[in-house]
Amino acid sequence: MAKTTKPPKAAGVLLIVLAFVIAGIYLFQRRPEKMDAEYIPQQTVSQMITPGLEKVITANVNYYGNSVGYYAEPDKEGSYPGVVMIHEWWGLNDGIKDMAKSLSSNGYRVLAVDLYGGKVAQNMQEAQGMVSSVKQPEALANMRAAKKFLNDKGATKVASFGWCFGGGQSLQLSLAEKDLSATVIYYGALATDSAKLKNIKWPVLGIFGDQDRSISVESVRAFQANLNKDKTVNEIYIYSGVGHAFANPSNANYAPEETKDAWGKTVAFLEKYLR
Repeated sequence: MAKTTKPPKAAGVLLIVLAFVIAGIYLFQRRPEKMDAEYIPQQTVSQMITPGLEKVITANVNYYGNSVGYYAEPDKEGSYPGVVMIHEWWGLNDGIKDMAKSLSSNGYRVLAVDLYGGKVAQNMQEAQGMVSSVKQPEALANMRAAKKFLNDKGATKVASFGWCFGGGQSLQLSLAEKDLSATVIYYGALATDSAKLKNIKWPVLGIFGDQDRSISVESVRAFQANLNKDKTVNEIYIYSGVGHAFANPSNANYAPEETKDAWGKTVAFLEKYLR
């Protein structure tokens, strides 16, 4: 009977190690790359942050032309400041509506505007197309109408608040308006021209990440320097190790701890300057 020879133990170990290396290379190559862009939100704000104490009521409201926004207010009579909330490049989706409810639960009248005429992007290509189609004069008229809606509801103080595309629009509204009470910008496009920024006479909160490939740390520093030059009260936070849209729970860059911290700073900022 022929004798079967066994491979040396060292050769067997080498084969096992080689198999693990090949598998590791395969998995690494198939791992999705973290993109510095927002993904379509699938999770809700309740998985990101803790809402406030007030119960809220909501409604879809026609506030400008054919534009229908999402309005939230505390379900209790009272005098509340207002917030014009501006969506990301995806449009006025459920994630933004949830944010409006959560902020309102802290004691605010919140109108989440629609700058896309009712459209919500389903992928990045659609989102880019929608952003490109926005005409700034029309967007400003839309946001100003939202501010008036909140004023008519009894809000004597109104802030602008947006993320990404909406963060840039929050700044644009602030550059154009004369009587806002606060500005909140989450990683939005910035103006660094001191002549333009002189129009802002109220406090500004800025939330950014130092790994953001869209909004550079240098532009954030220049923005803050010009605010300081004009003695504009500001709170600018640059979170270490996080990229663009880190506060979006469906983004590959999502950073839960930084998001909670930023939300706490946002609520405290609005409490300080709108109350």
